Amino acid sequence: MMLENKVAVVTGAGRGIGRGIALALAREGAKVVINDIGCDVDGRGGENDPATQVCREIEALGGAAVPNYDSVADFAAAASIVDAAVRSFGRIDILVNNAGIVRDRSIGKMTEEDFDAVIAVHLKGTFNCGRHALPLMREQGFGRVINITSSAGLRGNFGQSNYGAAKAGIMGLTRVWAVEMEGRGVTVNAMAPAGITRMTGNIPGLDAANPPPEMDPELNGPLIAYLASDAAAGVTGQVFGRRGYGYTIFQQPRPIALVFKDGPMTAADIAANFDTVFGEHLQPVGIPSLRRKG
Repeated sequence: MMLENKVAVVTGAGRGIGRGIALALAREGAKVVINDIGCDVDGRGGENDPATQVCREIEALGGAAVPNYDSVADFAAAASIVDAAVRSFGRIDILVNNAGIVRDRSIGKMTEEDFDAVIAVHLKGTFNCGRHALPLMREQGFGRVINITSSAGLRGNFGQSNYGAAKAGIMGLTRVWAVEMEGRGVTVNAMAPAGITRMTGNIPGLDAANPPPEMDPELNGPLIAYLASDAAAGVTGQVFGRRGYGYTIFQQPRPIALVFKDGPMTAADIAANFDTVFGEHLQPVGIPSLRRKG
């Protein structure tokens, strides 16, 4: 029980990847706040109460969980999400910023509302919850924050200007918070998960009705549980991922080549040396398995 006596908040935990993470934390002994507003994948409307259903699953495992229905996109409501952990279980040790929506459209068709709505939930929602949780973690001298990013932000993906920008921003937040929390007993990491869920059901080539076992969203949970534990005290500011049954780590962006002249350069100077110095280092864009053909 690597998380015994720990208290966790998982946002967007009513279904899919969030549910799998919440169950993994509970299996390791954590008490969990299951945050989910029960909306459609685009953030509109509502359905049955998935948060309560996940709480019942955790209770059936012998664990403890409470539901929460506040929106991460609202600053004051995010405070209530964090406060739910403190009210119910006395503290907050773990925050998993997972809540998200999608509104995929190419740049020529994406509306301002499409862009703002996705940024509000993913990027601002991550900030909102972190802003309220991190001071408490710093004060108690222990905390684990795991932010959910995506290959759409790390590599790019067609039709996801809003989602990709938000997920890249979350990677930036992760690094900043890791620097700010250094030496305070608080670690901040990110993970780009994998799994077929409601949000990925429309991706070409993926059969949501008959997913392969390695695309089970619950497979992301064990790495999150590890990062939330005492065993990962020395791991912070990193971006992890999942591929099949394995877990990966993304290389942090860093300079790997230099065009240099002893004095100012012109565009022509750069052109004369660009291919020689930078050519072999140019990276392909897009998620390899989803890159458009032809």
